[in-house]
Amino acid sequence: MRKKKKAGKFAAQTPTVIAEGTHILGDLKFLGSLVIEGEVTGNILCQEGSESSVSVLDKGLVRGEVRAPTVVVSGRVKGDIQSEKLVELSNGAVVEGNVYYTVLEVEKGAQVNGSLVQGKSDNAPRQPAELADTSLKLQKGIHTEDAGYDGESEASVGSA
Repeated sequence: MRKKKKAGKFAAQTPTVIAEGTHILGDLKFLGSLVIEGEVTGNILCQEGSESSVSVLDKGLVRGEVRAPTVVVSGRVKGDIQSEKLVELSNGAVVEGNVYYTVLEVEKGAQVNGSLVQGKSDNAPRQPAELADTSLKLQKGIHTEDAGYDGESEASVGSA
């Protein structure tokens, strides 16, 4: 007879993937491992006290802050990165923002257009300009196709 695996254990081992060609508009809160091959316009925040990790792959793009214990970037991040443990910037990584880290690994060819700060920032995540514009339009009742808002969900998912 086969033993059933616990769903919680399986979920913790399975990464969440934002595939290439997918664009998420809004903040992401997650637990476990997050892999970004597509585009995210919003802040990426892990559950506090977790052992979560974020990987922004070669074609991945994040427009917003990234906060997780482990952050690996080989794509682009337009916002601050904050990590309690490790930030790894691979060859080809581009970060347009400050990097707050405990341990930092940088490969030849990685770029940081901002400050490298050992330690933690106490600033709350800022809303990316693209998301702020959309929020303002929605508050005024102006709905555009570019806003990517369907009127019911906090974040919209669609093809770029």
